[in-house]
Amino acid sequence: MGLRVVVVAETFRPAVNGVVNSVLHAVDHLAVRGHVPIVVAPSGESYQSECGAEVQVVTVPSMRLPMYRMLSLARPGGDLAGVLAGLAPDVVHLASPAVLGAAAGRAARALGIPTVAVFQTDLAAFARRYRVPGGAAAAWRVLRSVHATADLTLAPSSSTAALLRRHGIGPVASWARGVDLVQFAPGRRDAWLRRQLAPNGELLVGVVARLAVEKRLELLAGVSRLPGVRLVLVGDGPCRGRLAQALPEAVLLGERTGDALARIVASLDLLVHPGADETFCQAVQEALAAGVPAVVAASGGPLDLVRHGENGWLWAGSDPEVLAAMVAGLRDDRLALRAAAARARSSVEDRTWARIGDQLISHYGSVLGSAPSVAPLRSA
Repeated sequence: MGLRVVVVAETFRPAVNGVVNSVLHAVDHLAVRGHVPIVVAPSGESYQSECGAEVQVVTVPSMRLPMYRMLSLARPGGDLAGVLAGLAPDVVHLASPAVLGAAAGRAARALGIPTVAVFQTDLAAFARRYRVPGGAAAAWRVLRSVHATADLTLAPSSSTAALLRRHGIGPVASWARGVDLVQFAPGRRDAWLRRQLAPNGELLVGVVARLAVEKRLELLAGVSRLPGVRLVLVGDGPCRGRLAQALPEAVLLGERTGDALARIVASLDLLVHPGADETFCQAVQEALAAGVPAVVAASGGPLDLVRHGENGWLWAGSDPEVLAAMVAGLRDDRLALRAAAARARSSVEDRTWARIGDQLISHYGSVLGSAPSVAPLRSA
């Protein structure tokens, strides 16, 4: 018999971000496996998942942050005991818990419902970069309190798991992110699109990210000025206007999803991601699946994805001139670039959402004390 799983999402549709993407994939896989997922979130509507199952979305009172007007967040101080009692889940899944996740964790603990918390957003790094009062130390105190309500915390990468343990959060287990190998594939490469973006045959370098402070995209200024290189930014966010001024030579394509995003990614020669606070970095994994090598900051989640000199390169430190020099070197050494591209897809081919989804169900089993029944995969 299938499990009733309440997935508490700190953000949800229509927002587009890594948390929402992971929740959608997890929910769909639960439905495929014969379980009953229910989403509790500050926004969104009930919908039909990719496999045809009806997914109930229960919304809670929300607000919008001044710097993120497009993002709905739960109002602080909410009590979810009544909501959870009414939904009667077998297990509660806290997706990147903060305000809403804290309320859900307290309610689940009071009701005796097993709970799994998925750590995805480094709130301590956000607090430091956005100069939140109390800084990273206060953020870690809050995170310890939130995750203490869960029976198990899942970390997306080995570096994140180590970080959580250092700050007194546990028990911790690993749960990475899957990648859609059909959507992100070398066959999506589009010659016409490449001619539009790099009409003179430039090295096409891209970044796919939310245009926000923590992504450190201003460090790409030197890359954008390199002769024979065309830089494209895919994404939107509060820093778009500032980045348009700081990177006048770059092409800002805005937010893209689905097939449009897949074609852009596969058409790149190189992905560059300067963010240093990534707990996983799905954009890097999707680029690798599309046969595109990556240059990433040598910290956080990308360390599990990029092997220096094999499927990409690690940029140590934070010197933008060093980053620009690395890209210039690859512009001039197309043989090394092609060799890394040839190895990119195979480095992530075992990271399917089906495999990752089954790992998640196994983690539910660990907090329930028994392995949940697993139905055969059914097609959409």
